[in-house]
Amino acid sequence: MTLPSRPDLFNLPRFYPIVDTGALARRNWSAVAISEALLQAGVKILQYRHKEAWTQTQFDEAKRLAGLANAAGALFVVNDRVDFANLLGAAVHLGQTDLPPVAARKIVADGIIGFSTHNGVQVQHADQEPVDYLALGPIYPTASKAQPDPVVGLEGLRTLRELTSKPLVAIGGITIADAAEVLEAGADSIATVAGILPVELAEVSSLAAEWLRRTGP
Repeated sequence: MTLPSRPDLFNLPRFYPIVDTGALARRNWSAVAISEALLQAGVKILQYRHKEAWTQTQFDEAKRLAGLANAAGALFVVNDRVDFANLLGAAVHLGQTDLPPVAARKIVADGIIGFSTHNGVQVQHADQEPVDYLALGPIYPTASKAQPDPVVGLEGLRTLRELTSKPLVAIGGITIADAAEVLEAGADSIATVAGILPVELAEVSSLAAEWLRRTGP
């Protein structure tokens, strides 16, 4: 039996910041501090990405961020871990090697599920999965992943956009200056890791506000 997605419950924000613990550790920045700054700027979706093994520290941190996001009226998303997303009442974003969406939907029956794709075959397959939105990338070369997939490019984005009716998040190497052309090429939203990491932590809120201005409501 194919389990349904719940698009009636989900309106994808056009700016999708990702709080990556690895990137923050290299700067000695707190996930809580940067999340507070992003939410203060008015972001309506916030993803917590921790690619290493989870410990109680990460769960407690994610729980704190889930509370902050909920208080701000923002959707909180956990990367990969369907079990922790379920415990936190959060959305979950799955990669190609994570728990299959059909299995994840049995755990988060009414929750939001996102799913990463990188090429046409994956997009076509994902369009039939019980997920609420797709991510596609990398649009441009990126340093946010140790082993990135081949670059999709703007023309690839335009072509692959035609393969799904699901909301589509563009990700990978996108700067604030690229926002307009990426949205014009068919993305419904833009996700970024590096794009929310200015020189100083104190600049995060104003940078996020500029992203929101560039991407629109």
